[in-house]
Amino acid sequence: MEKEKKKDKGGMMSVIAALGANVLVAISKFVGFAVSGSAAMLNESIHSIVDCGNELLLLVGNRQAEAKISKRHPFGQARAKYFYSMVVAMMLFFAGGALGIMEAAQKLFHPEHSVESTWLVMAILLFGLMVESASLHVAFKEIKELNKDRLPLCRFLRESRHSEILIIFAEDSCAVVGLLIALAGTLLSHFTGNPFYDALSGVLIGVLLCAAALLLAREFYSLLIGESVTEKDLARLKGSFNRPEVDRLINIKTIHLSPTDILVTAKIDVRDEYETRTPELINDIERHIRAAFPAYNIYIYIETDKYREDYKR
Repeated sequence: MEKEKKKDKGGMMSVIAALGANVLVAISKFVGFAVSGSAAMLNESIHSIVDCGNELLLLVGNRQAEAKISKRHPFGQARAKYFYSMVVAMMLFFAGGALGIMEAAQKLFHPEHSVESTWLVMAILLFGLMVESASLHVAFKEIKELNKDRLPLCRFLRESRHSEILIIFAEDSCAVVGLLIALAGTLLSHFTGNPFYDALSGVLIGVLLCAAALLLAREFYSLLIGESVTEKDLARLKGSFNRPEVDRLINIKTIHLSPTDILVTAKIDVRDEYETRTPELINDIERHIRAAFPAYNIYIYIETDKYREDYKR
């Protein structure tokens, strides 16, 4: 049984904010690279361009996820978000991290390049730091709105099914840290006269992006396969079956079809004296579940059976 609910747009405002920030920052970084020849600035420029493409992919994925239910896709295409998020993680690794490492490593082992217009580079990096910090602030604001249970940040990110907010938080955090690394490398190269530090900062930024991409890919792989609801939500679901008519909850399985779409299947053993009221009982359980999860669109399938000791899940 299905009940239409207003879809949660959680995370998409941070995507739009990040896209605007990365367009501005990418332009300024490429100008800085063209003037200075800095390896760190080139790596940061690549990073920002990749991020722009990533945000566009997330917007495409969000639009695709809103496609209507069809005979071919009876639960809709909400998981499109997870597919596009996985593509974004791959782009972040190969186009952002690996390519940046190769470019910076070439200059690290062949440090003939020099960093020109150091103060202009520093001004651009500081500008980028301010813009990316503002974008990260928007991401934190959305996380606060989505984190209704007030979980610690790390636990919320681990349990969240909102792939877009995970990506934007990771990208913005890496952008801020990467800019600080680039700033440090530029300063060291300027005061020592050795371009080694500029190239080294470029390599470190690339390693940072690769590490973030691998962590994101691991999470999105799990979401694509299908993750159950959290332990807390599962306990709330089981509570809906805790009633005198139900002798035993034989089995319950859940899976997130999207951040706000959940499929729940359950098998219950109804007491003999209540078997004639089974249809009303199931309808009442469904109403209770939906009332307990007002922010979710829940597909519920409940069947009755007699419990056996040799029952296999």
